[in-house]
Amino acid sequence: MFLFDLPKLEGEKAIYEKAMQEPGFWDDVEKGQIMSQKLKHADDKIKKIKQLLEMVEEIEMMIQLTEEEEDDSYVKELSQLVNETEKELDAYRLKTLLNGTYDKNNAILSIHAGAGGTEAQDWAEMLMRMYQRYADKSGYKIEVLDILPDTEAGIKSVTLLIQGEYAYGYLKAEKGVHRLVRLSPFDSSNKRHTSFASVDIMPDLDEDVEIDINPSDLKIDTYRASGAGGQHVNTTDSAVRITHIPTGVMVSCQNERSQHKNKATAMKMLMAKLIEIKEEEQKEKIEDIQGKYNQIAWGSQIRSYVFHPYSLVKDHRTNAEKGNVQGVMDGDLEIFINEYLKMKSKTQ
Repeated sequence: MFLFDLPKLEGEKAIYEKAMQEPGFWDDVEKGQIMSQKLKHADDKIKKIKQLLEMVEEIEMMIQLTEEEEDDSYVKELSQLVNETEKELDAYRLKTLLNGTYDKNNAILSIHAGAGGTEAQDWAEMLMRMYQRYADKSGYKIEVLDILPDTEAGIKSVTLLIQGEYAYGYLKAEKGVHRLVRLSPFDSSNKRHTSFASVDIMPDLDEDVEIDINPSDLKIDTYRASGAGGQHVNTTDSAVRITHIPTGVMVSCQNERSQHKNKATAMKMLMAKLIEIKEEEQKEKIEDIQGKYNQIAWGSQIRSYVFHPYSLVKDHRTNAEKGNVQGVMDGDLEIFINEYLKMKSKTQ
């Protein structure tokens, strides 16, 4: 079974271990860290496959015992073990679908409020909390790279770094426009409102990934940071905004005291976005990409969150839906992410 190709994985692990034992291997620290991460990924897969095989063997033993002893007392325990094994296998199968170049990477997630002022800005902040809770449940670390709060309520935009294995592979399912339908808390007449916010996802690139960008194609602005950085970031023009002039792609970062560090992070974000566009356009060079690229095309609505007149979250790409809206807002996104991955695997 291709899912359980242990000899291949153990061969890869042996190659990594041998390379890491070579004299002078750690002279290049970045290269060493990348190889160490590859070794960990291979080792984690081997451990998981062995765990699954042990679970299958245990099921076979219990079936055999039940048949030999004609004892139904094992049936309940056997049923529980079968269900648990199926869940573990499904989760492992889904992970095997994450075979894109950057799927293992951390994710950079940006949210932008749509038109509609306070209502849309509140929705953008609700989405930020939703992804923070999803990250917490998934064991990911989360860091605010850039945030533009509104003085009245909500946020105009935010960029989050979500750190953890396969964060990009899973969260790329969230790219698109998210629609909210509810009774507005900001409307004294208690009317129903529809709001929109866009979500964009980029991989956090490894240090060894380099692409050629013409410096003359960049417009770099510095400004005084605001929001969630604490008072110390507000005293100097440490925040950095970089615009790639040929495409109109704009990124910004303000989470560090150092303008230099913010610029480095913003450049990584820009490279990630340009690589993504290059692959979508199937261009060979960054220089071949032209035209104005918005964060998300507003026609690409992927999901609706209905709080009123009924409770439902529905994904328009897969038709996956969940009646517990509050559960989804608390980070229960697995059904939507999993169905998206299954759908994409059928079209590849």
